[in-house]
Amino acid sequence: MDIVQTEHQRPPATRRDADGARPSGKTPRERRCLVTRNSQSTETLIRFVVSPDGAVVPDVEERLPGRGLWLTATRDIVDAACRKRVFEKAVRGPVSVDDHLADTIERLLLRRCLSLLGITRRAGEAVTGFEKVRDLAGRGKAGLLLAARDAAADGRRKIESASRKATQKSPVVDILTSEELGGVFGRDAAVHVAVMKGALGARLLIECNRLAGFRPVMAE
Repeated sequence: MDIVQTEHQRPPATRRDADGARPSGKTPRERRCLVTRNSQSTETLIRFVVSPDGAVVPDVEERLPGRGLWLTATRDIVDAACRKRVFEKAVRGPVSVDDHLADTIERLLLRRCLSLLGITRRAGEAVTGFEKVRDLAGRGKAGLLLAARDAAADGRRKIESASRKATQKSPVVDILTSEELGGVFGRDAAVHVAVMKGALGARLLIECNRLAGFRPVMAE
């Protein structure tokens, strides 16, 4: 029988920075997805708890008390969990599940991504603007490159080309819109963003990858 560990059974949580990011250098924990039954890093999962009134609550920051229930961070897995009533089976009792649970998770992950990017900007570890981003990418100083998902492909290709010339290529994420990126920098839109190497950029990459599992691919 697969056992879903309760909160008090789990290893003590690692210390977190003020922004909620886990310190670098820590080995990610593993948990079992209730749908796929596969064990994987919690960095690719979403944690849920059941509230005192019996509601299933997504805990994207992994801070809420209670028994942890885990699902792979994709829309189809969350939809399958709701359809197959896996939460009820896991807790062996009735629970209430939001009809739009996957949409709620997307909103929470988006808010988390934008919050982390805002913290990174205020820390002086994120810049926007094509030339600034291309320069950082070309010198291998960027730990993460953000390209607006609604932007023209030509600009992204130029940034990626600059990154490939560096000693270490930077990952490129295109899950946020130009309006969402721009809002973080106090402007109407931003197409290219570079985040410096470090714990904040590493955490932002994890959260963007989780958000990608809930956002449809935009047509070319």
